[in-house]
Amino acid sequence: MSARTHSPAGAEARETKGWLSAHRYLLLRRASQLFFLALFLSGPWFGLWITQGTLAGSLTLNILPLTDPFVAAQSLVAGHWPELTALIGAGIVLAAYALLGGRSYCAWVCPINPVTDGAFWLHKRLGLPKGWQPRRGTRLWLLGAALVVSGLTGTIAWEAVNPVTMLHRGLIFGMGFVWALVLLIFVFDLVVARRGWCGHLCPVGAFYGLVGTKSVLRVSAPARAACDDCMDCYHVCPENQVISPALKGKPGTSPLVLSPDCTNCGRCIDVCAMDVFKFTLGSTTP
Repeated sequence: MSARTHSPAGAEARETKGWLSAHRYLLLRRASQLFFLALFLSGPWFGLWITQGTLAGSLTLNILPLTDPFVAAQSLVAGHWPELTALIGAGIVLAAYALLGGRSYCAWVCPINPVTDGAFWLHKRLGLPKGWQPRRGTRLWLLGAALVVSGLTGTIAWEAVNPVTMLHRGLIFGMGFVWALVLLIFVFDLVVARRGWCGHLCPVGAFYGLVGTKSVLRVSAPARAACDDCMDCYHVCPENQVISPALKGKPGTSPLVLSPDCTNCGRCIDVCAMDVFKFTLGSTTP
């Protein structure tokens, strides 16, 4: 066993694989997040209308409708039947995340993710205590509450306070209060609850976790016998409770990360010098 005591997570991977390979999926994720933002902002900022709308609902190239299925669900319980194009868009998004892993949205698309990742990085650099940790099921309760409030008020309740939608609108029309909201999430994750927003509170992440329960794309630990217990994967994983069943499972158990909480961020693959992890396409059963 060689548990790490001083070196930062990924140091051994950087030495053995090189800096680029040790940050491959992190860099791809940032590129993906910027790409999706650019799609939405290219029209309002530069007059190049590739995609119109926000992540809540959009139309790309005047052909492809995409709708956040959580928004569609709120609309339905509020008593408002979405237009056919919105339902088709919700179906497309549901199918994509059911295959790719619902919480891939959180790691690869959501523009709030770099904010919470930045808060986590600074939190660790400053050596701050873990802080208050709400139960992980809290986000499921908030998901249910958003649907109940939508039903009671006849509105798409979460969209009134959704940081993602507000950030999109703020970038188009001027940030104003949105900066305060983004800063509030950053400070919450920094000093109140480590990984608090995405890991414990966000109902959108909870929704996509449910969507991706049986997804085909999974992180797997096929070389888990080579693990040297450096703990780097646990250090960088935003949902590190998902790792142990796959990494420390008994012989004959599945090396797949089966928890819907996994965001498929790929950081465990990046920082592992022993190349224990990889992405796998396959069954979700052992």
